[in-house]
Parts: sequence; structure tokens; C-alpha cells
Amino acid sequence: MRDEQGRTLIDHGSIRLFELGKFHVQQVSTETERWLKFLKDGEHLDPARLPDWMQHPIMRHAMSTLNGFSEKERDYHRYQSRQEALRLQRAVQRALDEKRAEADAGRQAKEEALQAKEAERQAKEEALAEVARLQALLSRRNEG
Repeated sequence: MRDEQGRTLIDHGSIRLFELGKFHVQQVSTETERWLKFLKDGEHLDPARLPDWMQHPIMRHAMSTLNGFSEKERDYHRYQSRQEALRLQRAVQRALDEKRAEADAGRQAKEEALQAKEAERQAKEEALAEVARLQALLSRRNEG
């Protein structure tokens, strides 16, 4: 590995690419095979019953780290699910509030229309009563 000026950054090291899909070893016999098998199958292992090839301190530590990541991922998904449930709950509540407001507005409009009709009816009754009073007055004047 070199920098932009071509100077060596490290004396020992390398980059290796492994195609895990092509790695099919049943019996682990080298440290490289141990790591490859862990990288390929680690997420499917039961931490309580690790196979013999995982009975090495560094591999138990790697498994512990993997479990920690898995727990964090599960916690993250639980958190996301909870947030989605809260968003849904707020949307439903908002829709209900809008429907209630529409219903209240409709109810209020009906009440106002009924009050207007009642006021109109009362006005007609008062007008008829006034007409009747005036007719009675005219009748008395014509008789007298």
C-alpha cells in the first residue's frame, strides 16, 4: 500500500478477496478456513452451542461481537417499528379529527338552518298575528 507520492505505508499486509459463496469446507483445518467459515455461517450459529471449530478464544470473541451487532440491529428494527406504529397512530388520529371536524361543521350548519327556519316561521306567525290585529281594528272602525 502506497500514498500519492509512492511511499510505502506498511511493510506487511495485503488485501485478499474471498468468494464466500464458493467456500464449501465441512472440516476446518486452518485459521483461514476458520475465519472464512465464520464469515459465511456465523449468523446461523447458536451462541450457546458453538461447533468445535469455534472453540477458540478469538472466535468466541468474534461471536460475541457478532451477537452484539445483531442485538443492536434488532433494537434498531424494534425502534423503527415503534416509530412507524406511532406515525400510523398519528395519521389515523388526524383523519379521525378531520372527520369529527367535518361532522361538527355539518351539524352546526344544520342547526343554523333549523334556527333560521324557526326564526322565519316565528316571523310569519308574528306577521299573521299583526295582520289579524289590524283586520280586527278595521272591523271595529267600520262597525262603529
